[in-house]
Amino acid sequence: MTSADTQRSTAWLARGGLRPTRQRLALASLLVGDGIDRHVTAEGLYAAAGHAGEKVSLATVYNTLRAFCEAGLLNEIVVDGSRGYFDTRMDDHPHFYWEDDHSLTDAPAADLVISALPSAPAGTTVSRVDVVIRLKRT
Repeated sequence: MTSADTQRSTAWLARGGLRPTRQRLALASLLVGDGIDRHVTAEGLYAAAGHAGEKVSLATVYNTLRAFCEAGLLNEIVVDGSRGYFDTRMDDHPHFYWEDDHSLTDAPAADLVISALPSAPAGTTVSRVDVVIRLKRT
C-alpha cells in the first residue's frame, strides 16, 4: 500500500466516522486506495485481500462491508436476491448486470429517464432507487 493509498483510505474512513483499524484500512485500500470506483462482492474482496497478503476472514470482510454501508461509504446492490455487490460510487446511477460472467458495471446515467415513481406507502419515504439492467451477450 502506497502512502497515497493510505491517505485516501484513511480520509475515506474518516468521512464515514470509522476508526482506521488495520483490517478496515487494508480493505478500504483495496476498495478506494487507487481512487477508482469499483463493484465488489464480499468473496471477491476476500480473495483480493488474500492476494495482497492481508490476513482477514471472510466473516470480517462481510462485517466490514456492512459497517462501510452503514457509515454511508458504500451502497449494496442486490442482484437475484442472493448476490450482493458493493459499489464505491455513491451518486445515483444505474447498473448493467452481465449475466454471463456475473459482473456489475456502471451504466450511463444520462441515458436513464425515470418520469415518476409510485407513491411510497404511508409513513415511509423512498430512500433510494436501484436500477439494474440485466444483459446477455448474443
